[in-house]
Amino acid sequence: MNVHRRSIPCGPASARRRSLLAAGAWASLGVLPAARANGVGPVLPAIAAPALPLRRHDGAVPTLAAQLRGASTAVHLMFTGCSTVCPIQGALFAALQAALQAERSTAVRLLSLSVDPLADNPAALSAWLRRFGAAPAWSAAAPDPGALEPMLSLFNGGAAAGDRHSAQVYLFDRNARLVWRTSELPPASEVMAALQRLP
Repeated sequence: MNVHRRSIPCGPASARRRSLLAAGAWASLGVLPAARANGVGPVLPAIAAPALPLRRHDGAVPTLAAQLRGASTAVHLMFTGCSTVCPIQGALFAALQAALQAERSTAVRLLSLSVDPLADNPAALSAWLRRFGAAPAWSAAAPDPGALEPMLSLFNGGAAAGDRHSAQVYLFDRNARLVWRTSELPPASEVMAALQRLP
């Protein structure tokens, strides 16, 4: 089934289907979905993104803080070689992008952030974006290898380093502060509602 080639609708039936797909994917990894979530809802106090070096899909080398500053940004963690949950996350971001475009929202950016900096070079990240029909407001980047653990610490709330990434979406405000964590594999409607709460 080519889940990554179709946008995911946001109705109750599709949410149940998405949950089943996610549960099956996590089970194939030997991990229970509930064990992956790192808190849901507002992050209090908000956490400022550090100035960790990134390499973006277009070859630019901003810091994480600079990449996030200036607009509300939805971030998910992934790696392009993943064949289980990450394609579902990519399809979820494609659905979110479509929802933002339907509302003519230009104030939100999307960022696919790799947890595999050795493999995910600009060419691989660009191919990932093309795979999901990313518009210009959707970027992809990978940290420098030495910045990976500090980056994961920002997102996982201090969970064990072996927990490489969850299927949550992380929302940053325009000041590059982490302010919200969604549920695992949230529907686009959940992310949209959370974005509307941001100042």
